Amino acid sequence: MEDRKVKILTEYMPEKAALLIAEWIDKYKCEFKITKSRESKFGDYRAPYQGAGHRISVNHNLNRYAFLITTVHEFAHLLTYNQWKSRVKPHGTEWKNNFKRMMIPFFEMTIFPLDIEKALAKYLKNPAASSCTDQGLFSVLKKYDVKQDSEYVNISEITENQIFEIKTGRKFKKLTRNRTRYKCLEISTGKIYLFSPLAEVKAIS
Repeated sequence: MEDRKVKILTEYMPEKAALLIAEWIDKYKCEFKITKSRESKFGDYRAPYQGAGHRISVNHNLNRYAFLITTVHEFAHLLTYNQWKSRVKPHGTEWKNNFKRMMIPFFEMTIFPLDIEKALAKYLKNPAASSCTDQGLFSVLKKYDVKQDSEYVNISEITENQIFEIKTGRKFKKLTRNRTRYKCLEISTGKIYLFSPLAEVKAIS
């Protein structure tokens, strides 16, 4: 079972990292799922509830390095919950300290390309709620993506006031950015929606 777990994880992250993540899954009795792409987030952690244990999910379409960083991010939530339950902020000092500590073994494995290692080290000085909100790290990680559909780009790559379409066919106009999201106007309803910088959209001329 352990070998099978490592084999599956190795499809999504470097093999040396997969060995340690498999150990964490067992150690913390965590249900770990690889999910379809979600425009609003890379990964998710759910605390034990009504008989269910720890649950972590990570988007399947992340490149190997983004997948690993997101996985460690979510395991840092798990460890923080074990230590503090819900008594601390989700991305407060306790989580930040755990995230930094849990990333150390992967630096020691020297599995990251040098540009990612440098950007990640800088990001970890004060990690945010999502790696996608740190433009330095996000832009470096994007270099390692395999483009599946050249028509679609991240919303951060199109200009303000550009009309765009999402994969369901709904059309929006890109407005201003707040701290972590882009405000966008839906053309058909006039409603304002917030989009993650991760959102993949198609510009319409």
